[in-house]
Amino acid sequence: LRFDALASIMCLLVLGIGSLILLYCSRYFDDDEPRLGLFAAEMVAFAGVMFGLVVSDNMLLLYTFWELTTVLSFLLVGHYAERASSRRAATQALLVTTAGGLAMLVGIIILGQMVGSYNLSAVVEAAPHGWLAGVAIVLVLIGALSKSAVVPLHFWLPGAMAAPTPVSGYLHAAAMVKAGIYLVARLAPGFADSAAWRPIVIGLGLASMILAGWRAFRAFDLKLILAFGTVSQLGFLTALVGIGSREAALAGLTMVIAHAMFKACLFMVVGVI
Repeated sequence: LRFDALASIMCLLVLGIGSLILLYCSRYFDDDEPRLGLFAAEMVAFAGVMFGLVVSDNMLLLYTFWELTTVLSFLLVGHYAERASSRRAATQALLVTTAGGLAMLVGIIILGQMVGSYNLSAVVEAAPHGWLAGVAIVLVLIGALSKSAVVPLHFWLPGAMAAPTPVSGYLHAAAMVKAGIYLVARLAPGFADSAAWRPIVIGLGLASMILAGWRAFRAFDLKLILAFGTVSQLGFLTALVGIGSREAALAGLTMVIAHAMFKACLFMVVGVI
């Protein structure tokens, strides 16, 4: 495990906003809400797993937490299990993020074997080059970008708005979708100069920012507007932290904090409405 500046900022978001969302849940749900105890357990478990993800230095441990967030998000998005829209949205989110995660696992194994260590800090420090390392980085980025809903793997996030508002406010503004941003920020110092990095990270990030912003203008449902706004912001954040310089990383972290605070707040206001 490693608790450095980046991990501490992410922990503050995951645990701080998680606490506020749990307080919000106490008024959002009625006492006769079905499966409320199970929902509470899943939310707390998600916060714990997300905390584990951002403090993991071992890549295999990080991957374990990564897939646990996928499973818990499936359960949380599908909370209203009697609704077909909720079941469909939960399944779609599960399939996209699991497929991305499996691609990421292959990339992690290639990098770990090339460097001789599965510690993320050692991999970034050694930063292997060559075509095999390039393939590994592309596979890891597929996992990161699918989790952070960057174009063309963004379509699961607007669908996930079928979830209760506290889930949208926490998973889709402050926590789960930030996991991909976090991983890109972790890898950028070592791999920003590799051939495949900039076209994928900055190109797809900017495309996501523009396309989702345009889609947000055409939406009428309040949660859908916020969802496309989130995809747009995530694209902007991916491009920013992916540049690889210290100044861009600081700017990216400032935006990560700002986005988590204002977007979680906006989702909670929509929940009140």
